[in-house]
Amino acid sequence: MLHFLKDLFSQLAGPSEADLAEQTAHQLQLSTAVLLVEVMRAEPALAEPERHAILRALKTRFQLSEVELAGLMELAQDTAKTAYDYQRFTGLMNEHFTQPQKVEVIESMWTVAYADAHLDAHENHVISKVAGLLHVTHGEYIGAKMRAKEAAALT
Repeated sequence: MLHFLKDLFSQLAGPSEADLAEQTAHQLQLSTAVLLVEVMRAEPALAEPERHAILRALKTRFQLSEVELAGLMELAQDTAKTAYDYQRFTGLMNEHFTQPQKVEVIESMWTVAYADAHLDAHENHVISKVAGLLHVTHGEYIGAKMRAKEAAALT
């Protein structure tokens, strides 16, 4: 009976701060993953090097296990298929990410774009649009692009 009352009060009080923080962290992971997947989807042919670049970026950024990474990637691909704009993903990032974290997302997007050693105009457009929505300055945008290009050894 005591457990029932405790559960009832918990439900009435709403989610705890820890639950909300965890939910926000998961939403930020998904938002980041969806934007990276959008770069991959910008080209007609899905390149395996781009997929690997997404997995590396997510693993590095969020310290996820292989199982968590696979689940996030699958969810991101499904979410990207039905997404009609980027605002719901970038809006959350604007609320919770610092400016350097947003620039890191743009750099990761460039890394995905350069992973197959070919920059498609559609990839460029997606990254440019997301950078604008994240309020990344032109200098930060170009810096992220140059770092990703250098890392990909495409000078």
